Amino acid sequence: QVQLVESGGGSVQAGGSLRLSCVVSGYTTRSTCMHWFRQVPGIEREGVAAIDRDDGTTDYPDSVKGRFFISQDAAKNTLYLQMNNLKPEDSATYYCAAGGVRPCTVVAGIHSTRLDDFGFWGQGTQVTVSS
Repeated sequence: QVQLVESGGGSVQAGGSLRLSCVVSGYTTRSTCMHWFRQVPGIEREGVAAIDRDDGTTDYPDSVKGRFFISQDAAKNTLYLQMNNLKPEDSATYYCAAGGVRPCTVVAGIHSTRLDDFGFWGQGTQVTVSS
C-alpha cells in the first residue's frame, strides 16, 4: 500500500511555530522528490517546500522562505515541515506529497484535477494561525 500520513497540525497564535510530520510508506519511499503543499478553499493547492531525498537540497517559494524548513529522517521514512513566525495567511490544510522529477523545485500551484498526475498525497493536516 502507498501511504502518506500527516500529523502535527493545530491552532497557533501569529508569530508562533509548528512542526508537521509526514510518515511515508510503500512505493512512495522510493520517490526522489518530496513536497509540502497547502490549500485553502477556492485556491489551487500551493507548494511551500520541496526536498531532494537523495542530496538533501531544498526549495521554497518567497512566501515562506526563511520561515519554513523542510527536512527528512530517512531512517524513519518521515518528512518534516518546521514552520516558524507563522502568519494568519499561513492558515490552510497542509499536505505532504511524493512526486515530480529532479530538480526538486516547488510547484506554485496545482489544480485539483492534476493532483494524481503530480504524484501521491496524504490526507492533510489543518493549520490555523490566529492574529
